[in-house]
Amino acid sequence: MPASLSAVADHRVVDQQGGPMPTIRRPRALRSGDLVVVTAPSGRLEPGEEPLLARGVAILERMGFRVRVSPMVDPARSRWWAAGAPAEQAAELNALLRDPEVRAVVAHTGGQATIGYLDLIDLDAVRADPKPILGYSDISLLHMALYARTGLVGFHADIATHGFGSDWYTLGDEARRSELVDLYTRVLTKAEAPGVLPARGTWETWQPGRAQGPLVGGLLNRLVQLQATPFALAAEQFDGAVLFWEELQRPVTRIWCDLHALRLSGVLDRIAGMVVGIPSEVTPYEDGGDQVGLRDVVLDVLGQRDIPVLAQVDFGHTSPNLPLPLGVRADVDADKRTLSLLEPAVAEH
Repeated sequence: MPASLSAVADHRVVDQQGGPMPTIRRPRALRSGDLVVVTAPSGRLEPGEEPLLARGVAILERMGFRVRVSPMVDPARSRWWAAGAPAEQAAELNALLRDPEVRAVVAHTGGQATIGYLDLIDLDAVRADPKPILGYSDISLLHMALYARTGLVGFHADIATHGFGSDWYTLGDEARRSELVDLYTRVLTKAEAPGVLPARGTWETWQPGRAQGPLVGGLLNRLVQLQATPFALAAEQFDGAVLFWEELQRPVTRIWCDLHALRLSGVLDRIAGMVVGIPSEVTPYEDGGDQVGLRDVVLDVLGQRDIPVLAQVDFGHTSPNLPLPLGVRADVDADKRTLSLLEPAVAEH
């Protein structure tokens, strides 16, 4: 797709009720010096996380952006497990979406709160001025809901504290860190296809093949949760898609159940390929002397579906995360163990 791609791509599909699905809305490309706000759309800043936050801000500044930290990102601001009540969090997010000076929003962490205010988000503000929203974990619920309702390209990407602020970005290999900082900068500022995403280690071929399609996905349990709400992704949004997902703190028995939920809803019959992230604290099932692992349950649920499955890809509850923009066409080659972005994630001004 040419670099002059407009902010709203000119292609539509039809939803189950026969109406037009949202067009793909690419955020406006960021420029050096643009304002990026770190906020708390889900969990609060825990005491002792201030150094992580400061390091995360420094990485964002290294990308060339001005960074402001929202007042919601404060250990003193909390309601139960969240940074605020749903109405407070929605008001904060809506203010950022409406503010023309704010050019991107970065979640400082994930959590357990996003679902509480999905119905309070100003969707018209998203449509009027689409901006990059970055984050993973619970934030993937926000990405998928906004993609479903507005077509917004959300960025399943590192968070500020335990992502950009992690030891890896501070103490890790400088060459790899520079590679990732450059990748994020290009993805957010250049209206051009980023191409092949750089692997940190060796990815795994769980099922051979190659496919191309728009990226759709996030945290698996949040995807299944979202599909039970009015903000669910329409079935047609999975047509020919590359489904990417990751999981944490779940036994493989739960993952098997969630994947079957996607099978029963028809999702697995519509997708063109699957990309599995690095699992975190996913426990195998002990069957006598044998172990049933994540690969076993994925292939079991897929059955005879002949689609490529690329696994152990660099995203999930680990750092660093490769940026995965929802709705952007990708090429997954499980034979060569590569994942490429074929379109820009942002649009020209």
